[in-house]
Amino acid sequence: MGDSQYSFSLTTFSPSGKLVQIEHALTAVGSGQTSLGIKAANGVVIATEKKLPSILVDETSVQKIQCLTPNIGVVYSGMGPDFRVLVRKSRKQAEQYHRLYKEPIPVTQLVRETAAVMQEFTQSGGVRPFGVSLLVAGYDDNGPQLYQVDPSGSYFSWKASAMGKNVSNAKTFLEKRYTDDMELDDAVHTAILTLKEGFEGQISAKNIEIGIINAVDRKFRVLTPAEIDDFLAEVE
Repeated sequence: MGDSQYSFSLTTFSPSGKLVQIEHALTAVGSGQTSLGIKAANGVVIATEKKLPSILVDETSVQKIQCLTPNIGVVYSGMGPDFRVLVRKSRKQAEQYHRLYKEPIPVTQLVRETAAVMQEFTQSGGVRPFGVSLLVAGYDDNGPQLYQVDPSGSYFSWKASAMGKNVSNAKTFLEKRYTDDMELDDAVHTAILTLKEGFEGQISAKNIEIGIINAVDRKFRVLTPAEIDDFLAEVE
């Protein structure tokens, strides 16, 4: 039988030491659309594919990159509804910190609180793990930061990372292109080229989404389609 007889129990370890539901959650992430993040010397960029289920869907109503605070943004691969719940919980945590200390929450602390919520859903009865992995980009007193949070609740700081269905090719491409002294514009170009590697069909501003934060104003924002078109023209 192996681990299969334990796959329906969230709170029971299999003989091999796994919580099999976590493996299933990671499978859900691996079948999601490709997302990636790159930490530059003067900022952070996160980017993702945005393939719509039908041409009849209004693309302006689909947003895969969200602001958690003015200086922190997040993107996901996996199940959209699960992401929406985590965004709401993270924003609430950030607001509680701000009301108590009268200053923005540090990126590391918000990541830790979000990861704690995800971990709690791996050990509680009557729930299931979140079927998403997150890339959190922010800028605070410690400079630009990029974190990846997985369904198990584990999180790590990355120079560049990718997740989703094309993760192995994307990470290989990032390993070849990444440099420590990379500027933000170069990071955006690299992000677009990485998405193009595994993209089926013509890449355009309608089917990708990019968010950036820079060292000048430390404000996270999502690029407009016109800005994405300019970057696409530069990498062609």
